[in-house]
Amino acid sequence: MSYFSEARSVEAVNERMGETIDPRLATVMASLVKHLHAFAKEAELTQEEWEVGIDFLTRTGQICSGERQEFILLSDTLGFSMLVDSINNRRPSGATENTVYGPFHVANAPVREMGANISLDGKGESCLFEGRVLDLDGNPIEGARVDVWSDNADGYYDVQQPGIQPKGNNRGIFVTGPDGKYSFRGIRPVSYPIPDDGPVGKMLAAVGRHPYRPAHMHYLVTAPGFRKIVTHTFVGGDEYLESDTVFGVKESLVAPYEKLEGGDTIWRSPFDFVMMRD
Repeated sequence: MSYFSEARSVEAVNERMGETIDPRLATVMASLVKHLHAFAKEAELTQEEWEVGIDFLTRTGQICSGERQEFILLSDTLGFSMLVDSINNRRPSGATENTVYGPFHVANAPVREMGANISLDGKGESCLFEGRVLDLDGNPIEGARVDVWSDNADGYYDVQQPGIQPKGNNRGIFVTGPDGKYSFRGIRPVSYPIPDDGPVGKMLAAVGRHPYRPAHMHYLVTAPGFRKIVTHTFVGGDEYLESDTVFGVKESLVAPYEKLEGGDTIWRSPFDFVMMRD
């Protein structure tokens, strides 16, 4: 074991780890120290910049609450959440891709009849969402739970506006039958900004980035014996598709939105979900 020096800073820190710690923890911590020190050396980090960073992290923690997780927002906007999601959800060709979960899912949303309307406030342009849940061989999956949620026409989720939006607005769970089909009515989602009144919003402004997400519908698709899908479908043509502030867009998830004439809804968005076995 040696004394600390700039040249051997990584070795000096990592050599002090105990021999009986969890092997995976040792691997993760050693890599973290290695890359953190490399960052400081490459950037020639000044004392003042380090203090600014500590203050930023302090303020990020102070704004967190039971309703707001600013550190997840930071991870999202740095592309880190998408990277971790991509590493942990590698899929074979043809399977529906994952994307970020987002902070607005609510457990135990109401199970609704197939074809029901999830838009309880009556705002926005109506849209029919429909498709199938299939396995990789194209067979329909019976009993798949399709859990959906989206913002309202003003760009807010119901949990962001308690007392203003009806509880459960633009949410629902639909269970597929033998044909694997799902369908429900909602609204054509709209793009919206992530909360940008905190440290993360100031960081985005400082580096010349906007806080907007392209319009999307959230899906959590589960079925016994299959790997769950956590994903969005994005509105084709949205101006923020190529600059999503949390990097959540994948080309395969951009869904068609067809304008209908004389139908029950203004729009129709077909999309099939393909699940891989667990």
